[in-house]
Amino acid sequence: MNVMERDQGEAKLHYLDGEYEIILPGGHVVCAVTGAHIPLDALRYWSVDLQEAYASPDIATRRMQEKGLVPK
Repeated sequence: MNVMERDQGEAKLHYLDGEYEIILPGGHVVCAVTGAHIPLDALRYWSVDLQEAYASPDIATRRMQEKGLVPK
């Protein structure tokens, strides 16, 4: 088993515009809507306002609509 195959635990991030700051190192974050584990190297969608990660653009859009941050 190599380093990339080991579960490195959940990372804690501070989400910024176009980037994020690692507060606590780990191998993944958890999607705020689905609970799916998102490897950090695959993380593409998050909310700066809500400080949440999302597994896909559809999930991110739905969450923003639910919170009234974008029109339905």
